[in-house]
Amino acid sequence: MWKFLPLLLLFTHLQAAPLPPELAESLKTFRAEGPRGWSFTQLTAAGNVSQRERFDASQPEFNRWSLVQKNGRTPTADELRTYAEGKSRRSAGFNAPRIQEQLDLNSATLLRTDPGRPQWQFRLKPGGADDKSARFMMMTVTFHEPTRSVERVEISNEKPFSPVLAVSIAENRTVMNYSLPTSDRPSLLQSVTLHLRGQAFWFKSLDEDMTIAFSDYEKAMKK
Repeated sequence: MWKFLPLLLLFTHLQAAPLPPELAESLKTFRAEGPRGWSFTQLTAAGNVSQRERFDASQPEFNRWSLVQKNGRTPTADELRTYAEGKSRRSAGFNAPRIQEQLDLNSATLLRTDPGRPQWQFRLKPGGADDKSARFMMMTVTFHEPTRSVERVEISNEKPFSPVLAVSIAENRTVMNYSLPTSDRPSLLQSVTLHLRGQAFWFKSLDEDMTIAFSDYEKAMKK
């Protein structure tokens, strides 16, 4: 009996718990990509490829992005032209999931009770009729109690799964980190890491690792 006691204590600790009202309120207005109206620099890196861009929130919707660097150097004329041709399809920053609409608040489970920074875990609801992955995913939120803000979000699969025929996913994890709000600025997205391990048709690798860093935030002024 005694050898099972640690497992019993862990099971009890991970039972669903009432969601604190301050966290529930924060999640209602939470936007994974951060608040609107802020300009920033975005550095995306995957393997040996990197791209630095500037997002200007004061510009018209489809004219907000500019390419600053390509693989650590000044982009060529051809690269700028190709970028300009494609930027009309982008109007926002990091294409974050609409977490606030997919959280199953009834599944809230308290994982850790670190002073001032509890961690809560939730199941996800499908984001649409074609969303075949949500039911395999869990979201862990680190909540900063003093500022009542979300400090870290991790979305990951519980176990290997197959979202569609001939595709298998072993690991799928996205981690988003946020700054703490201050008197003159809100909580802002600082970094995103994406980690994927899987394969399609039993021979094509889907492995990918990507990091996205955000810096040089400025409140956009209307022009």
